[in-house]
Amino acid sequence: MADYRFPVEAGQIMLFARAVGDPNPVYADPEAAKDSDAGAIIAPPTFVQAGAQYDPDYPLRPRPGEPWFGSGRAATGVDARPAGGGGLHAEQHFEYHRPLRAGDVLAVTSRPGKTWEKTGRRGGRMVFVETVIEYRDGAGELVVTARGVSVRPERPVETGEDA
Repeated sequence: MADYRFPVEAGQIMLFARAVGDPNPVYADPEAAKDSDAGAIIAPPTFVQAGAQYDPDYPLRPRPGEPWFGSGRAATGVDARPAGGGGLHAEQHFEYHRPLRAGDVLAVTSRPGKTWEKTGRRGGRMVFVETVIEYRDGAGELVVTARGVSVRPERPVETGEDA
């Protein structure tokens, strides 16, 4: 993942809140938001995930004229997984250091986190890999820390369909 900038816009916040079904007026109504503890329109808790679309190297975004690794088994004719892919998304954690406000422009950086292993009953050894993404405002202050964990089994798990 490349380092990139992510502008937080009020319209994006409103659309994200609607998409996740959260009617809280603090996400869309400037008057209601002004009277809240935050004092302004703020973003819902998982909103920073939408910032991936600003990452020029985001592997899951379709690009016109290029094969795309979409959902399903070779659904789009691309068999190779994106770099770093091949595992399952296991966990996601967000730590907010302050509310994320409309008008913020975030500098986004990613770094490796912890790695550990466990032995599964059906897939053998499983490797867990954490990625830490930091979102900083224009003053360089940490706003959000996101931690994602993926898991890769040593071998595919056999299901009743494939067995």
